[in-house]
Formats: sequence, C-alpha cells, structure tokens
Amino acid sequence: MTTTKTEANKALALAGIKGTFIDRDPSVVDRLFSDDYQQHNPRIPNGTAAIKAVLSKFGPDFKYEPGLVIAEGDYVAIHGRYVGWGPKPVIGVDIFRIANGKIAEHWDVLQEEVPVAESANGNSMVTTPQT
Repeated sequence: MTTTKTEANKALALAGIKGTFIDRDPSVVDRLFSDDYQQHNPRIPNGTAAIKAVLSKFGPDFKYEPGLVIAEGDYVAIHGRYVGWGPKPVIGVDIFRIANGKIAEHWDVLQEEVPVAESANGNSMVTTPQT
C-alpha cells in the first residue's frame, strides 16, 4: 500500500509532537520543523529556538498524551492532554501545517480539563491515545 501525502503529513506531525513533548528530544525540532517555523500561540515566539526554550522548561512531572489525529492535505490536528503545563491538566487541539516535508506552522486551542466526575455529561474530554 502506498502512503499518501496526507498520511505522511499525519505521521510527521505526530512524530513531531511526540518527539517534542513525550521524548523531549531537541534534535526532533531540528529534523522535523522548518527553519522559518511560524507559531500562532501568542505566548511563544516564531522559530525553532522558541520550541527548544519551551522544551527546556518542562518539569519532571510534565506529560503529554496524544489522542485523536485528523489530517487533510497539508494540515494535521492532534487532540491531546497536557499534564504539568499549568496547575491543572489541559486539553488541547494542536493544528500543524506541513510544507516541504517539515512542520511549518502551528496553532493551538487549549482549555483546562474537567474531570469526568464533574462533567455534566459524564464523558471524558480526551480520546484513547495514539500509539
């Protein structure tokens, strides 16, 4: 079976987020992110140096759990859970644009996690993690 461009982009974005947030490997940034990487999170500057700076600030209790991954063309969205980013776990949707085989751009939407026991509908805010 041939891998489509969309499937390859999905694998690239997932490798980028896992390598950064799970493995905490700065070499992933050099290999998988473009040199002119654009960031749309208002608290993080453009460029790969900014990603490495964020990476260096993670405490020992920081944890990331990827969930649902959706891709269309050059865009990939990953729904995941961050623990240790702030005082409470945070659920996020990270959106990546892939260009020339590299992660070129990023947007995110973040909200504090509401535990299932406190949810009006009894549903979890996250999906089963991707492997």
